[in-house]
Amino acid sequence: MANAGRGWTSTRISNIASRTFFFLIFLQIPLFRIPCRSGICTTPMHVTCSQLVASDIIPVGFVKTLIFPGAVVQGLVQSRTIPSWSSLEKIYNLTSAKDAPVVADLKRLEVLAGSYFSVAGALIGILKPGRMSMFGTLLIVWGLVKEGLLSRPANPDGAQSIYVYPSMLLALICAFASVKYDIKKAIRNQTARPVAKPLQSSSKSKLK
Repeated sequence: MANAGRGWTSTRISNIASRTFFFLIFLQIPLFRIPCRSGICTTPMHVTCSQLVASDIIPVGFVKTLIFPGAVVQGLVQSRTIPSWSSLEKIYNLTSAKDAPVVADLKRLEVLAGSYFSVAGALIGILKPGRMSMFGTLLIVWGLVKEGLLSRPANPDGAQSIYVYPSMLLALICAFASVKYDIKKAIRNQTARPVAKPLQSSSKSKLK
């Protein structure tokens, strides 16, 4: 009974963490500040959408669907207005993403890949929590550390400098908490494996 209660509690924590991570990503709560193809990106969603528009693989309408919930929240918080569907490209500066140089993306592959994983993990985590959100968040953190500390320019520009918001810590905690791992079940599976035993015929032949 106690094991069932602990398992239910672990599942509940995982579900709550997954949903919190989903809202952080899709409502576009600022987690960091880093130069990207559309100017300055502050969320994994912004990085992902700017790259999707630049690559021209996915229709712009689908990209607008991803960023619209966050745009509505940001519009209500900042100016108490709901942005129109047609103004999303201008608000997020997606029209100039195709003309931006690709060199900047090559320098920040970890942040780009981590943003892809974070967006996909947040969406999939609503149905079934997994490790994709954790991998994506760790990639973003490593990319920000590498960009901000290991390759710090001599004369950094304040507007172009790397910055990490305190909300990044909350996203990291939610990403780890969304992973459900039953240690007792893993140990039980290890002990339940059958041990290979010598054949009786071979043991008898050795005795003879």
